[in-house]
Amino acid sequence: MTTQLTAPESAVLRVAPAAPAEAAAYFRASLAFHADVSDVAAALAAGGDPGFVVLDSRSTASWDQGHVPGAVHLPTALIAEQAEQLLDKAVPVVTYCWGPGCNGATRASLALAELGFQVKEMLGGFEYWVREGFAFETWEGGERRAADPLTAPVGAGEDCGC
Repeated sequence: MTTQLTAPESAVLRVAPAAPAEAAAYFRASLAFHADVSDVAAALAAGGDPGFVVLDSRSTASWDQGHVPGAVHLPTALIAEQAEQLLDKAVPVVTYCWGPGCNGATRASLALAELGFQVKEMLGGFEYWVREGFAFETWEGGERRAADPLTAPVGAGEDCGC
């Protein structure tokens, strides 16, 4: 009689993957709620009306330190009282905050959605905007830093291949 050894269960598969149809629904929904920094930058760089407005939900000090060119500045705490004067409900809003370690854009997106705005959150926030080498504005003027090779392919131009 032979004994068959089985590999120990990995933490990755301890909970089985979702069925393909469930996974497709989840990922489709995720794309309805999130936008990628590179996609936002490409849409803005294409010229003309991108079909959305970018909203920086951080403090004034953060905004002055650096922000996406053309973004609207509206700190999360002021959304309830100022959003309807600054934004058009017919135009989708893409929110951002500092970066992946900050949920300020999530809070701003919730506040906007509760007011009836169509909204997406820009994944990576301002941190990844800068890390991917896109131009930004400060209180002193425009700036751009070299792309971080861990977030953007070196020498590949604007296309990450995603």
